[in-house]
Amino acid sequence: MDPVFDEVTAASRRIAGIVRPLTVIEADADLAPTGTISLALEFLQHTGSFKARGAANLVAALLETDRMPRTGIVSATGGNADIGFAWAARRLGVPATVFLSRSTSPAKVRRVRELGAEVRVTGATKAEARQAARRFQDDTGAIDAYTHDDTLTSAGAGTILLELAAARPDLDTVICAVGAGGMFSGIASVAQKLGIRVVGAEPEGSQALHAALVAGTVREVEIDSIASDSLGASRVSPAALAWAETADNASVVVDDAAIINARWQLWQNHRLAVEHGSATALAALFSGAYRPQPGEQIGIVLCGANTDPADLAS
Repeated sequence: MDPVFDEVTAASRRIAGIVRPLTVIEADADLAPTGTISLALEFLQHTGSFKARGAANLVAALLETDRMPRTGIVSATGGNADIGFAWAARRLGVPATVFLSRSTSPAKVRRVRELGAEVRVTGATKAEARQAARRFQDDTGAIDAYTHDDTLTSAGAGTILLELAAARPDLDTVICAVGAGGMFSGIASVAQKLGIRVVGAEPEGSQALHAALVAGTVREVEIDSIASDSLGASRVSPAALAWAETADNASVVVDDAAIINARWQLWQNHRLAVEHGSATALAALFSGAYRPQPGEQIGIVLCGANTDPADLAS
């Protein structure tokens, strides 16, 4: 299974001093009435999400092995990954070209441009933007940052658990949200080494991992969730499925109402403004989708905050 633990430790050395170290706090009693919950505040990361870790590891690894072309990287995910790749490229001095569809919010287009990437708005849908990106890749030799090496990006995400476990050595279980499964794979590779259980949480309307587990193979799923802007992958990676099938890991789904409630509770009780996808991990506990054992030490990865906080105002 990839990425292996050694690749995550290599990523940790490679991105040290580039990404922000993880901040960990204990949840107040109103969020954790029956046990200890540690909140991993990865949404404080550069670009507002964990994607910066994988992007930095990928770009740095390509540079140190002389595999980065002069035309740099290209991205067209339509999600937080675009922002992460644009940031990492600027941080490490590499050209980045990002293709976005005409349906992309002006705020996101502006953010990617502010990070120094060349932005090309083309096509009515994400799929059409990705097709344009593939043509650009074929014409220029640029590297598709999202598909080139998912082991490197997953390994970067796995460094979250290295830091969380260092801060909380008694950790039993870590719960993280799952989209395409990159973060889940990276965290699971570390968890196996450290004897920690991983619970992957998904919205009912975007459950690529859970559906793959039921079918026994990766399959396409329909996307219809309030968290689909960050967890809207129609297919999970084969590596994530393999990790989820190991004995001590688990997959749960939660409905949108539980996600909205968890996001609101984080704001109301801790003044933490996260995106709906990020709140999905905590919703797994609040909804009872995951029921911890008495005394179980839980870590919750709050992975992103690229959200409009206006609807959180009380």
